[in-house]
Amino acid sequence: MVIKKTAAAGTLESSDARVVVEPLQDGIELEISSSVAQQFLRQIRQTVTETLERLNVKGIKIKVEDRGALDCTLKARVECAVFRAAEFEGKVNWGGSIK
Repeated sequence: MVIKKTAAAGTLESSDARVVVEPLQDGIELEISSSVAQQFLRQIRQTVTETLERLNVKGIKIKVEDRGALDCTLKARVECAVFRAAEFEGKVNWGGSIK
């Protein structure tokens, strides 16, 4: 999936995450800030990275501001931001793209 523009998903409410994605020439640049970073930073990084791999995204700068979101919420926010940034207009198989 090709990132065409800047897009965001989510909020900064408790138990949610705000995800902002931008196009990047090559690779994946990931920035994470989290209220639970000391306990879960590695898990958050792994969830975001795996979600991007499943969506086959390359060339992306992604910023995650986490407020204690569950993995399923984090996956949904990343997926939504990527679809918006890629200007995806096809039928989305919600829940089917991300396992």
